[in-house]
Amino acid sequence: MVDDALSRVRRARKIYRDLAAFYPYAHCELDFATPLQLLVATILSAQTTDVGVNKVTPDLFARYPDAAALAGADREQLEALIKPTGFFRAKADSLIKLGEALVENFGGEVPRRMAQLVTLPGVGRKTANVVLGNAFGVPGITVDTHFGRLVRRWHWTEEEDPVKVEAAVGALIPKRDWTMLSHVVIFHGRRICHAKRPACGACPIARLCPSYGIGETDPVKARILLKFELAPGAAPPAASAPSAASAPSVLAAPSAPAAPSELAVAAPVPSAGPGIAGSPASPVATAADPETV
Repeated sequence: MVDDALSRVRRARKIYRDLAAFYPYAHCELDFATPLQLLVATILSAQTTDVGVNKVTPDLFARYPDAAALAGADREQLEALIKPTGFFRAKADSLIKLGEALVENFGGEVPRRMAQLVTLPGVGRKTANVVLGNAFGVPGITVDTHFGRLVRRWHWTEEEDPVKVEAAVGALIPKRDWTMLSHVVIFHGRRICHAKRPACGACPIARLCPSYGIGETDPVKARILLKFELAPGAAPPAASAPSAASAPSVLAAPSAPAAPSELAVAAPVPSAGPGIAGSPASPVATAADPETV
């Protein structure tokens, strides 16, 4: 599938609309109630799963409720708390320095601007966009491994550098949609469009995907590969794959997915703080990140 510039924009926006309809509950899967909590959780999420981070953050947030507490943390105690997330020594160092920088430069508060956020220890553009989009309501594109993999599969860009990917995708999708775009693409990458064995036969955007067929196309076999948070006995939402006679380039809308009520995933609930979008825990624990599936 070769697109001219206009066709690429139209197909990208159609893919986004279909994914947003398929994952209406998509949200940041890190549990948090304040911008600082989200910033800390995002730093901890490097090289591990959100589920793993959510297991350690309740005790962590209780012991270190603000930037000053982080700045004065006992290193050994902090390392012990975050050890399950991996790379705990480097992460502990980043968190202590983060607390110090927030206290010294920002009055203990998390700044609301990209240029300020990326000056903080352990914070790059990806982490900054997570915080801006989910804690402050500032649209941002989060380019993690899932996001980069999928937008390249969809031929939205050939770039590998996350900053260039962010710029290329930002030119295709309206700014107001950037944060939700990040959520639905990451949800899709974790649940259906896996790195090694994508479930093409269960994909809601199969007819729009130029890479359709790189994974399992049989609908029954593809459904086995899905990773969803499901209530006991529930089934993933149905998604039809294109027939053998259908060319993947045909821009036909996928059949309607099953009602979101089949999924045991709660929609995000705003926290008490103004402008802060909280991320509730799912009723059923999320499966391990299928990046290695």
